[in-house]
Amino acid sequence: MQMVASRELSTVRPSRSWHTIAMSVSSVRWALVAVLLGAAGAILDVFGGPGWVTAVAYLGCYLSGGWQPTLDGLRALRARTLDVDLLMIVAALGAAAIGQVFDGALLIVIFATSGALEDLATRRTEESIRGLLDLTPDQATLVADDGTLETVAASVLVPGDVVAIRPGERLPADGIVIEGASDVDQASITGEPLPAPKSLGDKVFAGTLNGTGALRIRVDTAAGDTVVARIVAMVDEASSTKASTQLFIEKVERVYSVVVVCATLAVFAVPLAFGEDLRTSLLRAMTFMIVASPCAVVLATMPPLLAAMATASRHGVLVKSAVALEKSARISCVALDKTGTLTTGAPAVTAVIELDNPRRRHRDEILAIAAAAEQHSEHPVGRAIVAAAADAGWTPQPVSRFAAIPGHGVRARVADHDVEIVNASAPTADAGIRARAATTTATTVVVQVDDAAVGLIELRDQPRGEARASVVSLRALTGMSPILLTGDNSSAAHDLAHRVGVEDVRAGLLPEDKVAAVGDLRTSGHRVAVVGDGVNDAPALATADVGIAMGGIGSEVTLDTADIVIVGDDLTAVPAILRLAARARRIVVANLVIAASVIAVLVTWDIVGTMPLPLGVAGHEGSTILVALNGLRLLSRRAWPADTGGGSA
Repeated sequence: MQMVASRELSTVRPSRSWHTIAMSVSSVRWALVAVLLGAAGAILDVFGGPGWVTAVAYLGCYLSGGWQPTLDGLRALRARTLDVDLLMIVAALGAAAIGQVFDGALLIVIFATSGALEDLATRRTEESIRGLLDLTPDQATLVADDGTLETVAASVLVPGDVVAIRPGERLPADGIVIEGASDVDQASITGEPLPAPKSLGDKVFAGTLNGTGALRIRVDTAAGDTVVARIVAMVDEASSTKASTQLFIEKVERVYSVVVVCATLAVFAVPLAFGEDLRTSLLRAMTFMIVASPCAVVLATMPPLLAAMATASRHGVLVKSAVALEKSARISCVALDKTGTLTTGAPAVTAVIELDNPRRRHRDEILAIAAAAEQHSEHPVGRAIVAAAADAGWTPQPVSRFAAIPGHGVRARVADHDVEIVNASAPTADAGIRARAATTTATTVVVQVDDAAVGLIELRDQPRGEARASVVSLRALTGMSPILLTGDNSSAAHDLAHRVGVEDVRAGLLPEDKVAAVGDLRTSGHRVAVVGDGVNDAPALATADVGIAMGGIGSEVTLDTADIVIVGDDLTAVPAILRLAARARRIVVANLVIAASVIAVLVTWDIVGTMPLPLGVAGHEGSTILVALNGLRLLSRRAWPADTGGGSA
């Protein structure tokens, strides 16, 4: 009998698409309007469209893109702070006042787009944190004291409650198994590549996925303290900290704005006080503001970064922000997850071993028998055995009496023989076989025919084909070996590390342990990039200076939390994007030197001499165009570091 409890049930909030989220952010909508109207005005200007239509298009661009920065700037001014956005609006209006309407519109578009991207990144982070909560089901089946079942909200479970878990359900709480046996997929928490067998006394986690067995667990952790809840808190805290990070050029904008405004007032007032006529002083001050406005400085920074981001996207790498790319240029340490990052995330048969007994079978026959018994299994081990047999030319054959034994293996009738495939570490396995399995890092299963063990099959999560080359590239790039951070056991982690060339291995880590490891690295002075794919990697990605997600198999929350997504799951793209970021940074530095030099020359000329306004505008715009073109060099096909690979998108 199942009773519906009186405890209030919660509802799961459905996730929204990127487009839906973007259109829900008002600054994105206004920036889009500003871009469209600015482009329309420029096209009409170039091709000689009706003057009033061109004017209306530009006016719409100024209003749609400039109202929010103006409002923010005035609010900052009320708080006795001069915001660079307000300076840009004044400079844009000044440019329009002297006939440079397009230049003003370009400034408006740049700042409106930059603000919209920042707001969108913040909103997307909030959405990803909410998505984490969906890992834990909103309902649970509570076992009452009299044995009846109640459907309750998972959020109201308290330590001591007993919960029934049906096959295929997600666990609603952390707890201890008190009845039943099953295989539980807990890769989202620990990163283990295979479902873990669970039986009496074993620890289980909220948000993990139960297999084919039924379980009853005793809750031992309050809803707010589960591993998933702690992941949510860690991602939230780390993301909030990173949200305040700005580009280097933005850090000096506030000081620069104050200096320019004060200098403009001085250029106007001082000559006027010494007898210069009002028109000449005003024109000199307006010229000064135009030549001193940071158009070239802004374009010195953004075009190289945006061009690098566009080039990366053509090679299957999504860089979510210019800040992320700038930080990537200075990475000194890379931490890698194991399962799904350095490995393919799925087991494969690596060895078939004959056992010496009267019923000895050949390796091919052992594999064929095992595949026949496993052909109806949904377990990753079963699928791997069937795939290996198929590659060897095995043809499926009829079986009967198939049964999956939760936490144990499978049983079936194959060609008049009773066949069992069981885990070699199971208590029912022969002591010698258990001892042999304990000495290997592989997952080992025993093939039994009519109760006699005839062979062993070893399976391993295979390293990606490009893993070793990527590790070598990262070592050359940063000057130190990448670090392996994994929730998997130590022997499996060290075995993989040896195969791919990683020297520093840290195994058996829960999500908070990975966060602590990244924090220690940052405290010691390293700028850290973390590469991962699972939910358990999300807090570490959020904590790192740069989080990089493997996009093909990555969880939604990990993809949302990451600063960079490797869409094609090509690990060689990691060193490639770091090299591209370093090159973009070098171009930014060169551009800033060019822009600052031109501004210094023009400002000096305007102050000590009499600079014709058209010449000042020409010099200012010339430097702007020069730095923009220099940055756009990164759009070329040769910009992507070919020596480190990277698949094409």
